[in-house]
Amino acid sequence: MSTVAPRMPWPLLLAASAMLMITMGARQTTGLFVTPIHQSTGIGIAAISFALAIGQFTWGAVQPLFGAIADKRGSTGVLIFGAVLLSLGLALTPLMPSQWGLMFTLGLLTAAGAGAGSFSILIGATAGQMAAEKRSFAAGFINAGGSLGQFVFAPLVQAVIGAAGWAAAMYTLAATSLLALPLAWPLRRKRAPTASATGAAATPVADAPELTLRAQLRIAARDRSYWMLHLGFFTCGVHIAFLVTHLPGEIALCGLPASVSAASIALIGLFNVAGSLTAGALGQRYRMKWILAAMYASRAVMIAIYLVLPPTPITFYIFAAALGFTWLATVPPTAGLVGKLFGPRYLGTLFGLTLLSHQLGGFFGAWLGGVALERFGNYSLMWYADMALALLAAAANLPIREKSPRVALAAA
Repeated sequence: MSTVAPRMPWPLLLAASAMLMITMGARQTTGLFVTPIHQSTGIGIAAISFALAIGQFTWGAVQPLFGAIADKRGSTGVLIFGAVLLSLGLALTPLMPSQWGLMFTLGLLTAAGAGAGSFSILIGATAGQMAAEKRSFAAGFINAGGSLGQFVFAPLVQAVIGAAGWAAAMYTLAATSLLALPLAWPLRRKRAPTASATGAAATPVADAPELTLRAQLRIAARDRSYWMLHLGFFTCGVHIAFLVTHLPGEIALCGLPASVSAASIALIGLFNVAGSLTAGALGQRYRMKWILAAMYASRAVMIAIYLVLPPTPITFYIFAAALGFTWLATVPPTAGLVGKLFGPRYLGTLFGLTLLSHQLGGFFGAWLGGVALERFGNYSLMWYADMALALLAAAANLPIREKSPRVALAAA
């Protein structure tokens, strides 16, 4: 008996994309605050980096927890709680200008709030509403919203910092974060997987109705492909956190103004919109592990080219645009692979665990970048480590088991 695949749920996708635009826009501009906070409070760069590194880890650590709650009870409460927590953390940051205060506000409150409204919850909330072959595009569309937020927020945040100071910019972000509250309403429905939404690409045993979360986690823990995804995403986290935290510092070391930093971060976000949509579309036609391997390998090439070019604004703009194309475009194929391996039922939890690995790498990327700067006076060691890790990530994705999308559709 044939089944009709559900239509693309555009209201859900638009709401999820807009919410990620807000949470990622607030989160991915924190690097612009490092130097102003250092100059205003006297807190060391390494200490500020450590607070942001804790935030990187917290953002990833809360996602399996919030993903599990959303998988069982629906995403609305999680998303509302996250928006309030994000706003509270941002608003309290100027009132607690110390290393411990930054660890509490930026490291815990803000990061946890952003995590409650991030990839795993939003992608998991929509995955069960569509056919399996459309999930990669949907993940790319949602992910593009986060990148657009980075593009929009970076110049605005820098403008407020320049005009009124970093505290005013924090308060502005806190108020803006509350705009996420009404966006939780279209995502209020609890997902209910159906045969048509499950799709043939999912593993049959993983989609069995009686399968519990604990049983699903045991299956995933024994799957080598799942661990290879974790390894590749760990190295991705090192790249992303190092750059989002320390690219403004690298630009300052080259004697360039803060406006170049804001423009570079904005360009990363803008070009990642195209990268995310491209990765999502390609995932419907080609094996996603090849897409991931190509993106990771290209990062090593881009960093090598950057290191031999003169440190001019044009160099940073080109580097930001090229790197931005792969920035978080790794999310759609990674989420798509998790869905292929285990189905959509516990996607929020399982993809949340891969994001935890990503953010464990993010902790080291943000923290060690500050340590390298204070100890060696530059970021050279981190750039070379980034290249090596990019090649490692590319190699880690090659042995992942994945059927061709054409084969999966033919079997449907």
